[in-house]
Amino acid sequence: MTVVHPINRAWITTGGTGAQNYDEFADDAEITAIIEANPHSALAIEMPHRAPESLGRSFVEALPDAVARLAEAKADGSYTPADEVVVLYRISSPVDEPGYGMFALVDTDEISTSADEPGLVIRNEDVFIAKVRERVALADATGHLLSPVLLLQTGRGDELHAALAAATETAGAPAATDTDQAGRTHAIWLLGPGPAQDELRALAGAGELVVADGNHRSLAAQTGGLPRFLSVITTPASVAIQPYNRLISELTSGAEELLGRLREAGARVEPVAGAPVVPAAGEPVVLYLAGQAYAVSLPAGSGNVVENLDHALVERVLLRDALGLDPGDKRITYVGGDYPAGWLAGEVDSGRAELAVLIAPVTVDDFVAVNLARQKMPRKSTWFTPKARGGLVLAELKA
Repeated sequence: MTVVHPINRAWITTGGTGAQNYDEFADDAEITAIIEANPHSALAIEMPHRAPESLGRSFVEALPDAVARLAEAKADGSYTPADEVVVLYRISSPVDEPGYGMFALVDTDEISTSADEPGLVIRNEDVFIAKVRERVALADATGHLLSPVLLLQTGRGDELHAALAAATETAGAPAATDTDQAGRTHAIWLLGPGPAQDELRALAGAGELVVADGNHRSLAAQTGGLPRFLSVITTPASVAIQPYNRLISELTSGAEELLGRLREAGARVEPVAGAPVVPAAGEPVVLYLAGQAYAVSLPAGSGNVVENLDHALVERVLLRDALGLDPGDKRITYVGGDYPAGWLAGEVDSGRAELAVLIAPVTVDDFVAVNLARQKMPRKSTWFTPKARGGLVLAELKA
């Protein structure tokens, strides 16, 4: 038996509801602007407290608005129901090879978070529990899962990639398409019960599935007691990992004092001429503050390989030790690779932040190897692209 199942009652977009996921933004004002421009965006349901008319209210206080918006979207035909389906998924762009995936449900009890915990679904990062509670509350209030967990099929990824490519090629016109902020086209096709669905589900569940995006959503499924969670199962060939950087809005010390603390901790700090750039793999972390960039080689400790990855060293040596900040501190913004180095520098130059931290991206091969060894990645260390689009396929609970 495979751990991958059809969606009992799916709600499929008829167009206009697609959105970035709730956690893809460096600035909450961006969410409000998107909702204002497109009130039918799934973000208005996912982040109801960021809608223009709800600003100032808490997430919980705005949940009734999310329920009402979803009911309205279903009533006005923005979504149409489909039973016992998996949904083929292709992401294409003018410059990249297409990526493929499949919307389906996956067994929650297969989630494993350590080497001694059995399960085919490997969750790999620490999370912020407040975000998990919001996802649980949203599912409870709406009775639906609105955005998927992105899972990498590591056992038979090449076979799954070829099978999904062939299936979409012969599937005819898509049920819906959506264009994201980067100009990529997201297309979906419904696949009902039968041998073709069975074959794809078997391939999708035929090896360990690593959570590439959606650690909070997968934990929310566990915390909320859901037997299955909504996922997009994709292949290593369909994704890349971009940088995952940090902005610090307010330093706890002056610039020279911070750099001095890093040197005292054993870091090598060297000024860099010109604008900051994201380092390549193996290059030092780059700090940008007070109009100056620095290449900073942070000192490794005695821990294992994962504990000495750049993202772990930034959290331990820079944030905790040098700045005295907990990773969940509101002064820290985790900024994904959709935002270039120039944007980060602009936030510092404008005074909206005091420090930008630019970190080399993790490779897909290293990410998979760490997870198959059942080790945990540092918090907010992998920004996978392309992201699975929210608001295309919803899963109704208790259907």
